[in-house]
Amino acid sequence: MTSFSGYLPYAFALIIAIPFLVLLRQFVFTYIKLKEQEIRLLTVKSNSGNKAQSYERMTLFLERLKPANLIQRFDKGLAPHEFIFLTEKTINEEFEYNSSQQLYVTKGSWNNIVDSKNAVIDLLHKTYEGLHGNANLDEFKTVFIMNYMNSEDYISATIEDLRREILIIA
Repeated sequence: MTSFSGYLPYAFALIIAIPFLVLLRQFVFTYIKLKEQEIRLLTVKSNSGNKAQSYERMTLFLERLKPANLIQRFDKGLAPHEFIFLTEKTINEEFEYNSSQQLYVTKGSWNNIVDSKNAVIDLLHKTYEGLHGNANLDEFKTVFIMNYMNSEDYISATIEDLRREILIIA
């Protein structure tokens, strides 16, 4: 019996230590889980900031793409084909500059942005072809704006889609 009584203090310490160790382990795992959630939340917040900035940049691009803004860009002494060349070059350069924003914009919105860009470029060329090169720049610009106004306002529709999406994100 004496040999068993020598182990009683160790048994008592073990009975006290095991629940303490279980609670400590549970606390550590809960703490780690909360920290992981905090990191995920911070990542989502920083990502939504990038997304908001991307939507702003693409909205600005679309605003610049509107024909009313395009016709004001270059010298009035240009021939219509020179205006078309410079306008198309400017649109493509600005689009390439903003192309990295497709990482943050939904695929549908990106496709709408690309379609809007291509539609404006097509409208430039169709307007020029419709005039058979027999117009000066002011006449070309007037017909260009009228053609845009008579068609569907796809740029404003795309901007409105971007607005709806940013409300969901923010």
